[in-house]
Amino acid sequence: MKTMEHTNALAEARALEVPSRELSLRRDPSVSQFWNNNRILLEEAWAEWEIENKDDLLVPDETLLDPKLRKAINDAWENPEKENAVADLWEEIIPGVYVAQFFNVERLAEFRKYLEAVVNSEIPKRAPYGIQLNRYGLMLDPRTEGHLAAPSFQAFYNDMMDRFMRPIARLLLGTYGYDNQTFGFSIQYNPDKDKDLHAHTDASAATLNININLPDEVFTGSEVDFYDKASRKTIQAIFEPGKAIIHRGNVPHATHPITSGQRSNLVVWLYGDNMEIPRGSTSSYGNTSSNSIKDVALENVTARQRWSLPDGPKDTVAPF
Repeated sequence: MKTMEHTNALAEARALEVPSRELSLRRDPSVSQFWNNNRILLEEAWAEWEIENKDDLLVPDETLLDPKLRKAINDAWENPEKENAVADLWEEIIPGVYVAQFFNVERLAEFRKYLEAVVNSEIPKRAPYGIQLNRYGLMLDPRTEGHLAAPSFQAFYNDMMDRFMRPIARLLLGTYGYDNQTFGFSIQYNPDKDKDLHAHTDASAATLNININLPDEVFTGSEVDFYDKASRKTIQAIFEPGKAIIHRGNVPHATHPITSGQRSNLVVWLYGDNMEIPRGSTSSYGNTSSNSIKDVALENVTARQRWSLPDGPKDTVAPF
């Protein structure tokens, strides 16, 4: 049972004065101090918020995911020798970059309603600021203060990372040994603000980028270019509702300016302890030939190892 001084965390959190965008962009020490000092209060506020809204909002769980992908994943956890059925759902557009349906389009409206309620909660939320400070994004991982700490969302997030993303990345990208740590955030592109992202690589072994637009939320522009270093080819991908792109973090990519509408995505990363990622060429972790990794067994890594959980604990090192 909560003590009396903690029974009104939601009201206390809503009354906090959040550091300005300018201070955040400068990475002023007061910003980290604010989030660190209020971490426990914010976590308690999210727990209260969830109880307050338990009759009106869904509880996020794996039923939000595409039924074919969910069945293939669950079958592979029961019998790792069935993992090829998971790989078959992903289309390789260039070496190290794959596309598939990740969320169930028919359930996206419920999920978006949940996320809109999160945005309107009036609980202070820390915006992602890696390359730029995204005004409409949220931090998702507990390693970052100011993250979306609602208990049911965290259960869903951890399940998505442990049961879905990690084995998929191991299977397609060969990230085993560099994937025990997680990181995640949401991001939104708009024509007037946060409209593009210049060419970069990620500080990850693997990145999963999932579009959460509804089918009637049309946007133009915002194509993503992926550059294949080996062939020197650039492939352009366009996000569709519920579709995901998974790629090695060291694949250069850039987002074109969005010209109308909005594009909303969840972005999640895997990497090793203390942000360790594979070094050198992409060939150092996974197959980069024209034949997909789905047809070639990774040397010295068994199917059973791919479909397993890391032994070590989560660390507290965050990319940003």
